[in-house]
Amino acid sequence: MSLVQARKAGIASAMAARSSIKDEELKNHVYKKTLQALIYPISCTTPHNFEVWTATTPTYCYECEGLLWGIARQGMRCSECGVKCHEKCQELLNADCLQRAAEKSSKHGAEDRTQNIIMAMKDRMKIRERNKPEIFELIREVYVISKAIHAQQMKTIKQSVLDGTSKWSAKITITVVCAQGLQAKDKTGSSDPYVTVQVGKTKKRTKTIYGNLNPVWDEKYHFECHNSSDRIKVRVWDEDDDIKSRVKQRLKRESDDFLGQSIIEVRTLSGEMDVWYNLEKRTDKSAVSGAIRLQINVEIKGEEKVAPYHVQYTCLHENLFHHSTDVLGQGVVKIPEARGDDAWKVYFDDVAQEIVDEFAMRYGIESIYQAMTHFACLSSKYMCPGVPAVMSTLLANINAFYAHTTASTNVSASDRFAASNFGKERFVKLLDQLHNSLRIDLSTYRNHFPASSKDRLQDLKSTVDLLTSITFFRMKVQELQSPPRASQVVRDCVKACLNSTYDYIFNNCHELYSRQYQPVDTNKEELPLEEQGPSIKNLDFWPKLIMLIVSIIEEDRNSYTPVLNQFPQELNVGKVSAEVMWTMFAQDMKYGMEEHEKHRLCKSTDYMNLHFKVKWLYNEYVKELPNFTGVVPDYPSWFVQFVLQWLDENEDVSMEFMHGALERDKKDGFQQTSEHALFSCSVVDIFTQLNQSFEIIRKLDCPDPNVLAQYSRRFSKTIAKVLLQYSAILTKSFPSYIDKEKIPCVLLNNVQQLRIQLERMFESMGAKQIAREEAQQNEEVVEEEEEEAGEEEKAVTDDEEAKAMADKEKKDEPVEKTESAFEEKKLETAGKKMDSEASDILNDLQVKLNNVLDELSSTFGNSFQSRINECMRQMASLLYQIKGPLNANNKIQVEADSDNMLRPLMDFLDGRLTLFATVCEKTVLKRVLKELWRIVMSSLEKTIVLPQGSDTFGAQILSAAKELGQLSKLKDHMAGEAKSLSPRQCAVMDVALDTIKQYFHAGGNGLKKAFLEKSPELSSLRHALSLYTQTTDTLIKTFVTTQHAQVHNGKGIRLTPNDKIQPSRGSGVDKPIGEVSVQIELHTHPKSGERKVTARVIGASDLKWQTSGMFRPFVEITMIGPHLSDKKRKFQTKSKNNAWSPKFNETFHFVLGNQDGFECYELQVCVKDYCFGRADRVVGLAVIQLREITAKGNCACWCPLGQRIYMDDTGLTAMRILSQRSNDDVAKEFVKLKSETRSAEEGR
Repeated sequence: MSLVQARKAGIASAMAARSSIKDEELKNHVYKKTLQALIYPISCTTPHNFEVWTATTPTYCYECEGLLWGIARQGMRCSECGVKCHEKCQELLNADCLQRAAEKSSKHGAEDRTQNIIMAMKDRMKIRERNKPEIFELIREVYVISKAIHAQQMKTIKQSVLDGTSKWSAKITITVVCAQGLQAKDKTGSSDPYVTVQVGKTKKRTKTIYGNLNPVWDEKYHFECHNSSDRIKVRVWDEDDDIKSRVKQRLKRESDDFLGQSIIEVRTLSGEMDVWYNLEKRTDKSAVSGAIRLQINVEIKGEEKVAPYHVQYTCLHENLFHHSTDVLGQGVVKIPEARGDDAWKVYFDDVAQEIVDEFAMRYGIESIYQAMTHFACLSSKYMCPGVPAVMSTLLANINAFYAHTTASTNVSASDRFAASNFGKERFVKLLDQLHNSLRIDLSTYRNHFPASSKDRLQDLKSTVDLLTSITFFRMKVQELQSPPRASQVVRDCVKACLNSTYDYIFNNCHELYSRQYQPVDTNKEELPLEEQGPSIKNLDFWPKLIMLIVSIIEEDRNSYTPVLNQFPQELNVGKVSAEVMWTMFAQDMKYGMEEHEKHRLCKSTDYMNLHFKVKWLYNEYVKELPNFTGVVPDYPSWFVQFVLQWLDENEDVSMEFMHGALERDKKDGFQQTSEHALFSCSVVDIFTQLNQSFEIIRKLDCPDPNVLAQYSRRFSKTIAKVLLQYSAILTKSFPSYIDKEKIPCVLLNNVQQLRIQLERMFESMGAKQIAREEAQQNEEVVEEEEEEAGEEEKAVTDDEEAKAMADKEKKDEPVEKTESAFEEKKLETAGKKMDSEASDILNDLQVKLNNVLDELSSTFGNSFQSRINECMRQMASLLYQIKGPLNANNKIQVEADSDNMLRPLMDFLDGRLTLFATVCEKTVLKRVLKELWRIVMSSLEKTIVLPQGSDTFGAQILSAAKELGQLSKLKDHMAGEAKSLSPRQCAVMDVALDTIKQYFHAGGNGLKKAFLEKSPELSSLRHALSLYTQTTDTLIKTFVTTQHAQVHNGKGIRLTPNDKIQPSRGSGVDKPIGEVSVQIELHTHPKSGERKVTARVIGASDLKWQTSGMFRPFVEITMIGPHLSDKKRKFQTKSKNNAWSPKFNETFHFVLGNQDGFECYELQVCVKDYCFGRADRVVGLAVIQLREITAKGNCACWCPLGQRIYMDDTGLTAMRILSQRSNDDVAKEFVKLKSETRSAEEGR
């Protein structure tokens, strides 16, 4: 109550100072009038008791003196006093039943009749005083009258009641102002209204207003009345002047149409009144609408200066309310218990209610005036418990009275309200003041309506209902165009309250948190005032503020939302609370984090914990709000720098953890973690730590894709750094474990497991469906490969196999395109889920790890090179021992020879692969198999098929083929007997290759047949084998057509039409030994097609040669190509003495035949120093390919000289084959030609 009593709102102070409470003169008069109304109550003394009556003789109406027409049930008769009238006139009779009854019972003259009336009235008053003493006692207490004075007043009042019947008189002035909404009675849709006013037997008539349903007369009439029970009869008529009306006049004494009437009790009049009266029906058949406005001035004899009865009623009501509330109730409004449709008309307990009802009935106070008066009284106590509900109901009924039109009137609600006797301005002002006060109180609803009190919560609901009723009144009764919507007003009030609530908890956070969530600790020191708010030194303030915010939102959601449910579509207090709290919190939090970012005095883990609390607050209360749905929140951006700081620190932790895990693993000897897990524990430890770190980032549940992208990029760099460092350490230490039995395999498994775990982490970071899509695509690729190979194999569908397929080497041609497709798909899919830059980092990391695995696999495979070479030497020895021709009969023997030859290799591979199969993961195993396959194939080619020494092949050729007869020196550098393979030995090799291929395929558990078939090593080996069956001419032709860069990389040769025309530019080559010029003419016989070449050696120039003896240069020119075994191939010029730019001008003719074109031939020009008694020394070489001059047919060639002939693998292979054909002169000559070189020790 202290809160209510302390209210200073305008409405309370305005209503507290009601004038009627202090107006003693008015109170004294009303006291007497109240006693007069209650001692002789009109409710039980004066009304007639009419019944339907049948007249047996002609009878006239007492009111209008017209005949009661009809055979039976002609009229009405009062059972008490016997007065008779028409049914339509019963309301017009004076309410003087008691006087008439007294007169009827008298047998004497006029004096006796008067005396009988007085005696009857005295009896009634005595009975009333005896039966209802509490009524008069309450009136005495309300007006604070002493018992003695009260007793005297009772006598006086009784006498005045008796005197009133004979001595009462009044002067009445009535002004008929206007009417509205009358019925249309004429055929034209209008009426011609006029008014008759009758007081007693005196009747007055206004002028007629033609054709108007809203007429204005403004005519004044004066009457004298000597009976307080008289009635003023106001009737509105439609004037008619036709035959029908004249007949009607004869029969009913009424010629005009009835438009409505209003009956006013004279006793209800007092002072000056300006009142609208609704027009009423006479009978149920009457068609009536509208209202009439009258200005009435009454001067009662002896009461000329008193206030009107409405003012007197207000005085009575206010004093009763003041007595029950402030005097008896100590400020608490006593709300009466009442039920039923008219419960809202009950304002007090039974005794006080009877007082106001009798007063209102006696003096004509309308029930709506009573309601509005009580509403005004309650307005001064609207904060008392239960009052808002009563006021809401009252105002709703007041609204209904004015706003709901009835059949009896079509006057607008605004006009009806304007005619209110309470006073339009007065009531509107009252509502405006009340509306403002309600808004003020709702804006602090947490204080005025605490959630802990169910009664106050109900009052809150009723307060909002009252606010709604005021809005309805403004809209429907006042007919304002767009009054503030109640829902919006309440929403604004709720927001205002929440704003102030947030400010309060922000400014008192520490104290409130301690009070609500921590037990009282008397020993605990109080925080200094400056440290109770946000601080840059710590983050303690914000979690406390979040907890308080949550308590506010929960209270609004659970306590206030169910109560304020009048606007379900427009207002949800819980949601508004969350929205306002978050909005204000966001502003402060953002500013606070900006300050922290400048100083960073707290640990990154503290910022992360706060981030989680803010995320929880947002997700729990804000995320689903309408204004935030589909909107990216700001809060992640507040913590970006702190999370990145944590990720930086986490990277250092991860690196330390990785080194520690690796050291522990080394001490344990890289043991497998379990029987089924083939990798060691360091991989598990590393990814356990990385996954824990990522789980923290993932639990941040960052809704901002840009911020999440920053986290993903930063964490991806951490992953890359840790894994690459781990791989680098393994790679560095790998050679030291190469001779161990299992450790190299475990280390390879570790790198592969890194890739698998990375793939899983990649998926958890956003690329969800990559692995499954890859696996499906891999299966399709495998099936396609198997179809191409013409085989039916079981498709491998497990994840590891799918990953193995994705890990194909770059040189693995069949899968290379597919791997590229995987990478593209991976990037595309990941891009939808995670940041593309982070995706690129992880994809690049995957590629780097793949390269590491390739490198380690290659290192591991190369460690077997020496053992495999030993096996190859044993195999070569066994192969060269196989003799005899190849025919159909010894096919079985060939297979047996093949098996026998392969035994050294198979024994070695069986021992190794049995171990690898148990300790290597499938992917690693296949990589090792690929390396072994590559080494075996290369070794077969280099050791058996095309053997070569430890030096490069070019060096062997140059050192061993100086002379034709010294080809045997080449064989000294080769394993076993250096000889050409016989057809039978080639057949044995073919069978051996198939056997090795089946071994590595392992029935589908090893390498794919498609890979084996298309591997470049196998292709190269088969090609080398096939060369053994090619002719010397074919090999030479292949050499000429493929070797285009034998001297100076094929550059420097210039062509001119003839030797007279010098080239316009130099050769442009590095370190030319000199230059030789040759005129060449090509001839083709038109009929036979035989081709000839004429070469004229013009000379040489600028030869680089130093010698202590004589220098005798000459030119050797040789035609190289197919089908020249029976033709002249080589010519020499004469030597020149000590000429470093000799001129020769010697012509030579070469016949080529007609089997091949010029493009299959080349001229090799060699400048030599002639030496007597020993081999000539090479000065320089040049090669002219005829394909380059075919189009010209005749030209001079200017060729820079080089030191030696260069060739690619194809040329070297042909040289290897031809070098072993010691019985073929063309082959020996070709090998010698291409092996010639200028000695580094000579000539310089």
